[in-house]
Amino acid sequence: MQPKMPPRPVDPTFENDERLRWVQSIAHLMDSQFTLPGTRFRFGLDPILSLLPVVGNLTSMAVSGALVLTMMRHGASGSLVIRMVLNILLDTIIGAIPVLGNIFDFAYKANDRNVRLLRRHYAEGKYQGSGKGLLAVVLVGMIIIFGLLAWGLWEAVEWLWTYGGQNWW
Repeated sequence: MQPKMPPRPVDPTFENDERLRWVQSIAHLMDSQFTLPGTRFRFGLDPILSLLPVVGNLTSMAVSGALVLTMMRHGASGSLVIRMVLNILLDTIIGAIPVLGNIFDFAYKANDRNVRLLRRHYAEGKYQGSGKGLLAVVLVGMIIIFGLLAWGLWEAVEWLWTYGGQNWW
């Protein structure tokens, strides 16, 4: 009688990892869940949330950050994480500009882009990267962005408090 061999481990792929499928479903919800009636144009919760000044952008950035952290913990390499964070920062910074940012949020789908980057990363067999060394950098960067956005909001409220009731033009 031959000894039983342990089952051969399945090579990690995007499709057989439940956590990465979760990332894909959240990214789809944020960027392309809904279709504009009568068109093929898709959008998600991200541009809808961006209609709420500051709070909407912070919420979208927090969800995107959670997705990147999940991808980082499950195989994204350091260089891939940097590209993902740059996508999120571009989406957050331009998305914070009134009117132009709202239009940009409908067109630029950072979470979908990040999922495509991760799929390509997995397809190339580069899923061994841990990305753990970047965790501190990503967290510090996000804290700085949150801090800058909070500071900007504070300055805007202070300006409105000081000059809002005066007709100065």
